[in-house]
Amino acid sequence: MAARRLPARVWHGPARRVWLALCVWLALLVPVAAGAQDIVSARYTDPTTRYPHGVLGDTVEHAGLEVTLGDGSRRTLLWPQEIVFEDTAPRVMDLSGDGAPEVIVVESDQNLGARLAVYTMRDGALTLFAAGPFIGQRFRWLAVVGAGDLNGDGRLEIAYVDRPHLAKTLRVMRVERIDSVNHVLREVANRPGLTNHRIGERDIAGGIRDCGQGPEMILATADWARLVAVTFDGTTTQARDIGRHRDRASFAAALACE
Repeated sequence: MAARRLPARVWHGPARRVWLALCVWLALLVPVAAGAQDIVSARYTDPTTRYPHGVLGDTVEHAGLEVTLGDGSRRTLLWPQEIVFEDTAPRVMDLSGDGAPEVIVVESDQNLGARLAVYTMRDGALTLFAAGPFIGQRFRWLAVVGAGDLNGDGRLEIAYVDRPHLAKTLRVMRVERIDSVNHVLREVANRPGLTNHRIGERDIAGGIRDCGQGPEMILATADWARLVAVTFDGTTTQARDIGRHRDRASFAAALACE
């Protein structure tokens, strides 16, 4: 299913306070099925227009990342002026294999553009777990495809399209341990000529499916003429044509294995 960006809006005064209060009330109604300090959900907060890229249909991004924990409490990370979250929504998944989920996000620096980053809970605080490199230029972005064990070896990968409007290159990243605390996102494969987003679209097309033969990443060719299914064997990627691209319904059918 495509990752859709919720309509962005800068909330002011009472309306924003009422909305936040409602969110807290709803969170308290959710049954706790995880450890007290485990992340169970995440969302972007604190809308800002300080990074007016507009790649996702408007110039409103977010300065904050808020997670809800298993005990119903919340933790928030607020970036200073230099960085925003430029993304459709954060993704919660256990990447470390320890049973406690992490959060996958896209961050953009005022001068260096976007990077893929992963956050975790450590010592009661929301902390950077691992990150890839910034692209290196302002207003350069990446669009997440998805995350999962793409080759069945028990390790999880994160896939994204690097600059889906320019470089149009699929990159597969893996979390690797540096020491007992620190980790890094290391690229393990890439494939040019693929994309999943056009400027101004509020969602990211495609994703990851499993139609019984293992995970496949569903993307479009660089010219948006065809859909392709891409597999990763642990070292390289393979792509096969799965039909003509018409619109988002084409992606929906492919993801549903139709």
